[in-house]
Amino acid sequence: MTDVETDANTERVRMWLVERTYSDDEQNMVILTYATPDGERYFRKERALTSFTDVRDTTAAVDAAPENVGAVDDPADRERYAAEAERMAGEHDPDDVI
Repeated sequence: MTDVETDANTERVRMWLVERTYSDDEQNMVILTYATPDGERYFRKERALTSFTDVRDTTAAVDAAPENVGAVDDPADRERYAAEAERMAGEHDPDDVI
């Protein structure tokens, strides 16, 4: 898949994992940030960690709907996201569990 691809009339945007953080506001919340290889767009997933037996894989990439993708305004974040997305794309297949 390229950065943007239409699959069965549904456009999706390939995003690579660039950041994993823990929320300061809520306990047991992990925020996964995915970005395009150019660092210009991002997709964020929030995941509650409810128990040790709650296993949900985090993959190296996701294919997000364009309406769920935002623009990265900060130039430093764009540069950082682009570098990490390129690294992840070069080292992992999209479905690799990270």
